[in-house]
Amino acid sequence: MKFSLNPNAVPLVSLDGIVKRFGRFVANDNVTLKIGEGEIHALLGENGAGKSTLVKILFGLLQPDEGTIHWQGKPVEITSPDVARRFGIAMVFQHFSLFDNMTVLENIALGLPGAKANAALAEQAQALAARYRLALSLEAPVWSLSVGERQRIEIMRCLLQKPKLLVLDEPTSVLTPHEAESLFLTLESLVEDGASVLFISHKLDEVRRLCSVATILRGGKRVAMSDPRTESVRSLAALMVGSEVHEVRRSPSSTAPNGGVCLQLDNVNVAPSAVHGIALEGINLTVKSGEIVAIAGIAGGGQKELFAALSGEEGSITSGKISFDGKDVTTSTLSQRRNLGAAFVPEERLGQATLPTAKLSDNLVLSLPRQEVATSAGILKGSSLKTALAAIVKRFDVRASAADPEARRLSGGNLQKYVLGREILRKPTLLVVNQPTWGVDAAATQHIRQALLDLAGEGAAVLVISQDLDEVFALADTIAVIRNGRLTEAVTAGSLTREDVGLMMTVAGDAPQPAPNLAHANLAHAD
Repeated sequence: MKFSLNPNAVPLVSLDGIVKRFGRFVANDNVTLKIGEGEIHALLGENGAGKSTLVKILFGLLQPDEGTIHWQGKPVEITSPDVARRFGIAMVFQHFSLFDNMTVLENIALGLPGAKANAALAEQAQALAARYRLALSLEAPVWSLSVGERQRIEIMRCLLQKPKLLVLDEPTSVLTPHEAESLFLTLESLVEDGASVLFISHKLDEVRRLCSVATILRGGKRVAMSDPRTESVRSLAALMVGSEVHEVRRSPSSTAPNGGVCLQLDNVNVAPSAVHGIALEGINLTVKSGEIVAIAGIAGGGQKELFAALSGEEGSITSGKISFDGKDVTTSTLSQRRNLGAAFVPEERLGQATLPTAKLSDNLVLSLPRQEVATSAGILKGSSLKTALAAIVKRFDVRASAADPEARRLSGGNLQKYVLGREILRKPTLLVVNQPTWGVDAAATQHIRQALLDLAGEGAAVLVISQDLDEVFALADTIAVIRNGRLTEAVTAGSLTREDVGLMMTVAGDAPQPAPNLAHANLAHAD
């Protein structure tokens, strides 16, 4: 694949001097992005760096305040997604737009103007599937598919429009290693056929493997353009954040993960509350004080149902027992479990972990003990909330455009740091966190992971539910895998490889426990 930094070459698309303001906030400040024909181009930056705004301008969802767009050397105005598609720009968003109760073919048709889910469309889809390795059962209902298969539907929709430029926003954030590699092969085939790809990702090892050019944004400005194949992960991360990103490590003085049992699940069975939810069957798990247990699995394997059962928010535990520090909490509410010293960080940051339109200080009320945030008469202690917020902002480097903004005003990474900081501020004896760094930039990821390691080092029990194998191996002392509502036995992290866990995440039935592999004995906290 070529590296197109030749200033004399006419790019496929060029965004020149783009400025976009939201009130006094400048999201894009004189940004230039040039994408050559037949290249895979990475767009990198921290959360809040301006990537999403720039891509929305490229796709016609936003209009720039200043600057110009050139398509194949000619000035154009992209006033809507329809106009973008007519030029040949297609986009796969991070959050899919699919109807669970409809078939694959019906969903493909819905994304194409004037298309019908008939034999002609099925023939086109099958031809594209064969060419670009997009294995799909066209008659399967979407609810029955893995996340990787759902993503293929979105890509299929785009390819049927014969795009010249395909934009992908965090495409591998919820994929297994095998699914990610399959996606890369698809993208490389697409480029061989003359198309270009704009690849937005926080996974810098994947950027180095796939992309020939990278444009890097920081604070709304373009700060660098380079060939990522000649960079290291750490040097790319440093360009994104403006300083070196340190590795996460356990403190030498941390508590060894061999304390008493803090959390125990004994043969827990859960009936799902959602229409297409996953039933949990025979879940057994032990988490000790000072230990980090990671539960790996692809989306839809039962992670949400397990988190809900642990937090007491919803779901019906039909049998079995959940114990916390020896106390039976099977029927206890979320508040009762919090009062016993447990803390919970759900996957959904806005709407579940926080109230979007409430200020950060007011959102503290959701988890801090009542006596700390309100008087006996129920009046909020404003000064106490402000003090607690200041402590979180300082310790967890929460960056915002105002001193006490609404939760929805924070970038994903900063909101996640706030939510995690709010829970850790309580000094819990147990922390359960679902997808701790999903969609979070490199610097925030390292900050969050280090906070989890530090909490375990202070003696807390930590249970991490994650689809990210890099995260699993960076944090875990022991690893279990959840698939189709069943949980494997937890195994020492050092006895597993990424390939072992990836296979256990995707292969039906109980995967055999791998033999100890001393070559991987120090993977858990090496990086």
